[in-house]
Amino acid sequence: MTASAQNRPLRLGTRPSALAVAQSELVAERLRAAGHAVELVTVSTSGDRSAAPIPTLGVGVFVSQLRDALVADEVDVAVHSYKDLPTAPDPRLVIAAVPPREDPRDALVARDGRVLGELPAGATVGTGAPRRVAQLEALGLGLRIVPIRGNVDTRIGKVTAGELDAVVVAAAGLRRLGRIDEASELLDPLQMLPAPAQGALAVECRAADTALAALLAQVLDDAGARAAVTAERAVLATLEAGCSAPVGALADVVSDLTDDGRVVDRVFLRAVVGTDDGALLRASATGDLDDVEKLGAALAAELLDIGGGSDRFDADASDHDAAEGGPSSTGGASGNVQSGVDR
Repeated sequence: MTASAQNRPLRLGTRPSALAVAQSELVAERLRAAGHAVELVTVSTSGDRSAAPIPTLGVGVFVSQLRDALVADEVDVAVHSYKDLPTAPDPRLVIAAVPPREDPRDALVARDGRVLGELPAGATVGTGAPRRVAQLEALGLGLRIVPIRGNVDTRIGKVTAGELDAVVVAAAGLRRLGRIDEASELLDPLQMLPAPAQGALAVECRAADTALAALLAQVLDDAGARAAVTAERAVLATLEAGCSAPVGALADVVSDLTDDGRVVDRVFLRAVVGTDDGALLRASATGDLDDVEKLGAALAAELLDIGGGSDRFDADASDHDAAEGGPSSTGGASGNVQSGVDR
């Protein structure tokens, strides 16, 4: 930060949606509690302004204007839903902090408080995420999936108005908006793996602002959350699918016992990817905490191997959201990979 910048509040850039503002306020509150003045600056993105289907808008549609505002020195910090970020890094910027992660699971909001297994065959379930579509269809419940877009109010409103029997949204969005009680079920990751980095925030600043980056890391960064999302997004990057693919991934930091009796933290990573022919490819692995990127890459390579190559995957299916078994002990970066195919 320049000397003049130190004399004014930190300008924190956020999308204008209710959820984005709520997420940004969480970050702002922690900075204020640490003694730093913060003001929110709303930046509208092309994704916010368009009603077109997400796959037609391209990767990074919810973040590009925020990043441009950072580079133009219109804001000092930007807060993103981490899963909205392209997997390729922007050399102008740095993700200075990943705050503690909110609930990464998906949530079902259904009429009459029904859980997923209580929905009758033919029930209409709204979601705009092909990842969710693929996993819902794999459950074999005979549900009719309806594509939808919009914020939390819009999506849940389709249920309360009787247009849909249920919708699937991110539990993190409901929690941050204080609406988690409206969920009739939090979906077990064994049924539906979330999008990589779902529930996590990315706090970004200019790469040249090293003092600010250090401040953000000190106040906000959570090492476990950063490790988990790094592993999950490495799956995406290795699949060369960016954030536009029917891919689910979830990493958990778990305590493990070594052969000599020491307790160490490791990462247990699960992933699923849908293919053009309707199959679901699944794999899991456990690896060391300091090798999470290699762990994710190795797991993605295993998915590519069992899937017969990347041409089998649909890379045009976006997983943006307006709402927003036990591990094995192994020693290597690639861990112990377990895989399978569902049809």
